[in-house]
Amino acid sequence: MLAPTAATPSLHDAMPDDQLMLAYAGGDTTAFDALYARHESALFRFVRRLMGMRLASEVDEVFQDTWLRIVAARESFSPQGATWRTWAFTIAHNLAMDRLRMSGREVAFYAHDEDGDGLEAARLFSRGLLRDGGAARDAAHPSAEETAFWRAAGRRLLACLDELPDDQRSAFLLHNEDGFTVEALAVTLDVGFETVRSRLRYGLKKLRGCMERYLSVLEHRA
Repeated sequence: MLAPTAATPSLHDAMPDDQLMLAYAGGDTTAFDALYARHESALFRFVRRLMGMRLASEVDEVFQDTWLRIVAARESFSPQGATWRTWAFTIAHNLAMDRLRMSGREVAFYAHDEDGDGLEAARLFSRGLLRDGGAARDAAHPSAEETAFWRAAGRRLLACLDELPDDQRSAFLLHNEDGFTVEALAVTLDVGFETVRSRLRYGLKKLRGCMERYLSVLEHRA
């Protein structure tokens, strides 16, 4: 038997998601490995932030269930519908929302609970809430004071996200962190365009109120 060559993984790396899924459905298990490697981090991050800090212990299970559903549905996937990425995030979204509903979770988290991943979440703060796209966040050599500010802002944002209704939080995360368009959001969330826009608008308004003291600091710096 010939030894595997470097051409095989590079070929998969160049294939679109939809083609990888079709190849996997046809029996190419390495195509699934490529899909998993490509989307593991984004899907896990989305599930973790959608479920919030209080359900953190259940994130791994929902994440694994997402991939098990993807595997089980491999033969029914059709590129004629939504893209693979939209399809996969829809599965993750629905599983996480089911878990949130079963938990009886209500909007009962408090924004003073600022545990979280700090600087990672600060990028989401920059993209989602700052009108200039957060250019200051990307300074090449931030001072210790600036780093501390952005870490605190990121932790605060994670807590503020936990205060949002689940449907507004999922819309905000998919749009601002994962780059979903309004059209893709409508497919993933199974709602109309106007509903998507409404969720984004009201979610952003609540987050701006919750993040007011950090936004005020940045406005005074400008």
